[in-house]
Amino acid sequence: MKLESAEVEICTATAVVGAPSPTGQISLAAKVQGSGDESKDGEEMFVPPLNFAMVDYGVFRSGFPDTANFTFLQTLGLRSIIYLCPEPYPEHNLEFLKCNGIRLFQFGIDGWEPFVNIPEDTIYEALKVVLDIRNHPLLIHCKRGKHRTGCLVGCLRKLQRWCLSSIFDEYQRFAAAKARISDQRFMELFDISSLKSTCQSWNSIQKQSS
Repeated sequence: MKLESAEVEICTATAVVGAPSPTGQISLAAKVQGSGDESKDGEEMFVPPLNFAMVDYGVFRSGFPDTANFTFLQTLGLRSIIYLCPEPYPEHNLEFLKCNGIRLFQFGIDGWEPFVNIPEDTIYEALKVVLDIRNHPLLIHCKRGKHRTGCLVGCLRKLQRWCLSSIFDEYQRFAAAKARISDQRFMELFDISSLKSTCQSWNSIQKQSS
């Protein structure tokens, strides 16, 4: 795992956050004076990254954020980002993290076809970051938010005691025609026993804060 620390500088936005929809998507709009394109009523609608959705309170998922998505991400108040690709994080993204005091956790997972060699140890380490409430709010992303992100979220759902059919339904909703049997097989066989106590602690904290 590669970890980047970020220094906190002042970058602010005023946000209005919508509640999660039944599909897990959330709506979010923000008012920014004198920046970007604005709608007719003077309020800029921020653009979420590809495949953006709420996973759970304080945990989000998406494809790779671009500069057009930065003002949207600011409204989430992120503390951490889990990046699941092996390539170096772009310089402009690193500057955004530094400006907003966001910590980067990089777990490089190869995304070439066929995606069959999923490193189980890497998924374990990434899940430990997700389950640590001190890292929330947190965004999980790869390139398109489909396979690597889908596998990590699917393993988290096993910890949350989702049935396999629901886990696969969620995975397929994001992967669509690109869904891979090997990914679903990995999630089915993934052993969560060593993480159950950590997940129970996280679930207790989530219930108290909800």
